[in-house]
Amino acid sequence: MEAKQFCVIGLGRFGRSVALALAEANQEVLAIDRNEAKVTEIEEQVSQALIMDSTNEKALKTIGVQDFDWIIVAISSDIESSILTTLLLKELGAKKVLSKAGSEIHAKILKKIGADKVVFPEREMGQKVAENLVSPKIFDIVELSNDYAIVEIVAPKSLEGKTIRDSGVRSKYGIYIIAIKRNEPKFSDGGNITYQERVIIAPDPAEEILKGDILVVLGSTQNIERFKENE
Repeated sequence: MEAKQFCVIGLGRFGRSVALALAEANQEVLAIDRNEAKVTEIEEQVSQALIMDSTNEKALKTIGVQDFDWIIVAISSDIESSILTTLLLKELGAKKVLSKAGSEIHAKILKKIGADKVVFPEREMGQKVAENLVSPKIFDIVELSNDYAIVEIVAPKSLEGKTIRDSGVRSKYGIYIIAIKRNEPKFSDGGNITYQERVIIAPDPAEEILKGDILVVLGSTQNIERFKENE
């Protein structure tokens, strides 16, 4: 997978986490903050780190914002800086800008001035925790090591109607389907249809892959990425 170029502006907990995760995924990452200590703390773990005031248009011009695939504005506590930074980035020709919002009003303003995506990290994490408590999944992503993982993938259309054996997933990609999660219809006496999740552990090679199935696969992270890209 070809590395993309990312710029993360604001190295608080969210920004630092995003920058490090991208760097660990072998992506090109420029990390920016006006706080020297935060920049120093991360500079050896990303491609480049700069001390910069992102509300300074002349400074932003020097980094070539149009060259990045995504720029993440991870500033929310200082709303003025967040809004001005997002506005300047779009005016300078940034391809895609993702901005962190701290409130609904903040989010509306960011969208109005051109942010391509607005996120509420704390809220989204809270929702995910709640969903997992109400309806826990057997797997989301389980990293077994730096090179191997168990991952849930929605069955691609190319595999629908094929058996696991005929899918060629193991021989072509070197990954194993260790479980299938499937919503199965249930009919009530009144004729209403409801759906209930069924988990097939260690499915038989003759098991057919259906539309909407979630495949739980085991393999190297490289092979899993190759499968996701090509199917």
